[in-house]
Amino acid sequence: MKVFFSALVLLVGLSTVSFAQKGVLKFKEETHKFGKVPQGTPVTHEFTFVNTGTDPIVLSNVTVSCGCTTPVWSKDPVLPGKTGSVKATFNAAASGPFNKPVTVFSNTEGGSITLYLNGEVVPKAAAAKTSSK
Repeated sequence: MKVFFSALVLLVGLSTVSFAQKGVLKFKEETHKFGKVPQGTPVTHEFTFVNTGTDPIVLSNVTVSCGCTTPVWSKDPVLPGKTGSVKATFNAAASGPFNKPVTVFSNTEGGSITLYLNGEVVPKAAAAKTSSK
C-alpha cells in the first residue's frame, strides 16, 4: 500500500511539473497596418507584449524576410507580468503593397511567433495628390 501511495504521489507531482506554465508572450497586436506610406519614408512600429506566464521570457532573436526591415528588441529577461517590445522599421523604398513578417524567437512553449507589418508604398507624387484632396 505504501508503494502504491508513493507511486501515486510521484505521478501527481510529475504531472503538475509537466503542466507548469512557462513564460507566455501575449502581444497587444500581431499585425500592424500602416495604410498608405509615401515612397522613401521609413515607418516604424513598436509591437508590445506582456509576459502572462510564470517564468521570465528571453527574446533570443528576431528575424525579418529582407533588408528592407530592421528589428530592435528587448534584450533583458521580461519577468512575469512585465512588458517588453519589438520595434520594426520598414524602409518603404519600393512602391507597391507590402506584408513583411517579423519572427520573434524566445524561450516560450511554442518557441516563436510571427508578427506582420503591412500597407502600401505609394510613389511620392501619388502621395502628394492623395494628401491634397
